[in-house]
Amino acid sequence: MTSAATIIKAPWDARLAGPVPHDTTYYAKCFGSGIVACGATHTLITPLDVTKCSMQVNPAKYKGLGQGLRTIISEEGARAIWKGWGPTAVGYSAQGAFKFGLYEFFKDTYSNLVGEENAAKYKPLIWCAGSASAEFFADLALCPLEMTKVKVQTSAVGTFPTAFGPALSQMMARRAETGFPYGSIGPLWARQIPYNVSKFFFFEQIVSGFYTYVFTKPKDSYSKTTQLGVTFASGYLAGVVCAVVSHPADSIVSLMSKPDNKGKSVGQIARETGAKRLFTGGLGTRVLMIGTLTGLQWWIYDSLKAFLGLGTSGGK
Repeated sequence: MTSAATIIKAPWDARLAGPVPHDTTYYAKCFGSGIVACGATHTLITPLDVTKCSMQVNPAKYKGLGQGLRTIISEEGARAIWKGWGPTAVGYSAQGAFKFGLYEFFKDTYSNLVGEENAAKYKPLIWCAGSASAEFFADLALCPLEMTKVKVQTSAVGTFPTAFGPALSQMMARRAETGFPYGSIGPLWARQIPYNVSKFFFFEQIVSGFYTYVFTKPKDSYSKTTQLGVTFASGYLAGVVCAVVSHPADSIVSLMSKPDNKGKSVGQIARETGAKRLFTGGLGTRVLMIGTLTGLQWWIYDSLKAFLGLGTSGGK
């Protein structure tokens, strides 16, 4: 007498739903790719960042990107536009690891929590929750280095060290004054979490739109060059949105380092600065900076993922 074999279907797992299993090695590669993507791009655009911070702190003196760069170079020398590149490189490399690596981890974790049907139904909410959670931890890694970078970039000539080591030592020695290491974590979260949610949400939506309405064949049928072109374009467009959304909080982070604002609360700084300046001061430069930055970050991240055999991000 034979009995029919009982077939037990394995529970759905988001980590196994794609073409590449999301195991520990996968997440490790995403962490590593994020380090390169964020660390390299933020360091590369240090001159834009120096000028943008100067425009936010002293708009009467630094009135535009070109004029601001010329003023900095004429008064402080050509090397001055690279002020803060050390904490930028270290801080944003650490942030990039968590930003991208934890996004992949949290996206899978939240998908598994809600189940296959709801994960598909509420995919945009999964993107938002995953990117917000990832950025919360990424900013804890970034904050001490970001505070150091901003202090270096916005201090008057000769009042604060510009070399990485001495600047970090001064931030620690003067922590009662500077609020180091987490005095700016609130404004940083206010800037970076909306930025990161926008970055990932709009990137995923735009990529999906490209592969739905423009490149209508299966994604894998297109060359890696085409896929990476879609990645860069989607990242750039998402970056423009990010820059606008997060700009007021970015202005606050810069203004907190200004000596005149020592001891003032975030609310007081915001009231004294005014909404117009918070929303528009240095915005054009930041849109250019963040659009380029975000596009390059996604392109580098996806190039490394493709090289490592993980495929490009987003799409059907």
